[in-house]
Amino acid sequence: MDTNAVLDIGLQGLLIAAKLSAPVLVTALVVGFAVSLLQSITQIQEVTLSFVPKAVAVGVALLVTGHWMISEIVSFTHQMFAKIPSLLGGG
Repeated sequence: MDTNAVLDIGLQGLLIAAKLSAPVLVTALVVGFAVSLLQSITQIQEVTLSFVPKAVAVGVALLVTGHWMISEIVSFTHQMFAKIPSLLGGG
């Protein structure tokens, strides 16, 4: 196994991690921004007001994109297992 194969696997792993985390992170970012904007407009500084909507939105994002996330990671895992013989020099 050469360094190019290791770098390729590492790059693919980082890309799949970014793809899978993006829906949750973007949802939390958008909801957090909206809540902080609402808090600054209304001068309400309640901690639970920023936490609860983010938690609910992240839960909804996981429900909506969960099937896609699982299918992506299963596909990636199948690709990695399929590469094992070629990485070991078997062909």
